[in-house]
Amino acid sequence: MKRIALLKARQAALASTGTHCPASGLWIPEGAPQEAHTFFEGQVLPSYQGEPTMWRRLSAAKDS
Repeated sequence: MKRIALLKARQAALASTGTHCPASGLWIPEGAPQEAHTFFEGQVLPSYQGEPTMWRRLSAAKDS
């Protein structure tokens, strides 16, 4: 069961500042689609322009 839970967590399309990146790929901060950043799984997601934000994975739609 744990493996199934981990696979679902990796499919997460959203993550917030200060959390660990659930999957490697290109991520964009909420409200700034032109600002794509590459993050690796497990990396702590940073703030954007000094403010906490939600990060959306660009490739999430292709993965699911």
